[in-house]
Amino acid sequence: RATVDKVLILVRDSSRKSAGQKQDLRAQLAEVIYPRFDFAEMAKRSLGPHWGPRSLEEQQEFVKIFAAMLEKSYVDRIESYSSQNILYTREVEDANYAVVDTKIVTDNREKLSINYKLHSVNKEWKVYDLVIEDISVVNNYRSQFDRVIARSSFEDLVRMMKEKQSPRSEKIR
Repeated sequence: RATVDKVLILVRDSSRKSAGQKQDLRAQLAEVIYPRFDFAEMAKRSLGPHWGPRSLEEQQEFVKIFAAMLEKSYVDRIESYSSQNILYTREVEDANYAVVDTKIVTDNREKLSINYKLHSVNKEWKVYDLVIEDISVVNNYRSQFDRVIARSSFEDLVRMMKEKQSPRSEKIR
């Protein structure tokens, strides 16, 4: 909750208009969000059976690329939540795992469900999956990654993920 509250304060600060201020906002959002996510665990789960055969260097590179991709996607979405309200509908916790169910209520009263799956890492709760409207982000990526690897290779998957992050691909969209 504290993290979501910090994020909402940053996003609702409407004084950020220029491109430089928007970059500053993105950096601040990443600073707040990044420590709450276990990107290594998310990357490992998203790669599924393809994780084990990878070398340590390949795994580390994949985590870095995956984290950047997910961070960008998440920050893009969050920036649009300036006037929405977040409702915490359910929290379930045991010794090592927790689930926090939320609903984002839009201006026209539509509700978007986002459920956070967390696990305890060094006595801190970290997100290892997001379930958005009943679709697991990790499972969705795993399906996509499996298809790419089956069709070509792990190396092609990494290359494609890097290309999507390049500044040139931003202009293409």
